Amino acid sequence: MNRALRYATVGMVAAALLAGGSAAAFAAPQQVHTPAAVVATAPAKATLTAKASATTVRAWQEFRITGAGKGLTSGAKVTVQQKQGTKWVSLPAQAPVHANGSYAIRVKLGIKGVNQLRIASGSTLSPVVKVTVR
Repeated sequence: MNRALRYATVGMVAAALLAGGSAAAFAAPQQVHTPAAVVATAPAKATLTAKASATTVRAWQEFRITGAGKGLTSGAKVTVQQKQGTKWVSLPAQAPVHANGSYAIRVKLGIKGVNQLRIASGSTLSPVVKVTVR
């Protein structure tokens, strides 16, 4: 009988603790946690545009490539690249990006035929511009 009394007592204590704990949980004011809206915006990807002042030039005739860079810092260098075979080769023509994002580069080409050019600033590249040298 002693064992039965112990089981009954333990059962009643456990039931009282469970009931009291759940009653306290229901009686306590519930805090509703609403996380602050976190809007993570990825940095805007830098872009470059390019436009040649002429589509056809004579060998070594100067022309300009102008455009704008978005997402680039003022003063960042932009370089002209020319496709030679399967490789893009950087030419010695560079210019800084102005505070408003624009740039202008003077270019002279000697390779006759259709030249494919693009502007590069780090890993940011412009679309290809074609200039024919006669």
